[in-house]
Amino acid sequence: MSPRREVENVGVRHGAWGETVATDFLRRRGYLIVDSNARPVEKDRRLEIDLVAWDESTDTMVFVEVKQHAAPTDYSRRLRSIDRQKRANLRRACNAWRRVNKWRGNFRFDVIEIYGTPDGGRPVVDHIEKVDLFAKPGRFVKWG
Repeated sequence: MSPRREVENVGVRHGAWGETVATDFLRRRGYLIVDSNARPVEKDRRLEIDLVAWDESTDTMVFVEVKQHAAPTDYSRRLRSIDRQKRANLRRACNAWRRVNKWRGNFRFDVIEIYGTPDGGRPVVDHIEKVDLFAKPGRFVKWG
């Protein structure tokens, strides 16, 4: 039997790179990264929060979904790549994180879209704040 060959998953590598870009982006803007790749419900692997950050300027805990795209396309248009099921899982994950960490303060949900690749030069970052994941209609960015 031949040894098992490791196959590189380009999507995972690009996603991890996108999360690193998003982390650096938030830190440069004064956010404190509290958690990354948080899985508040151990038995449900679908419930993951890419980044949890503290925005001291507004005393708000920020849950961040990071989406990496090689280039802008119709599919990668703002918020379009996060479907209804993903939104439901994100909502459940954020609520579980708040429950596990006994968080009772302010919170919001943001999406950071990264356009570029690890070997493609300087990425473009689109930080979409206050996305309507939990909130009252009219106060937040609507899903595309």
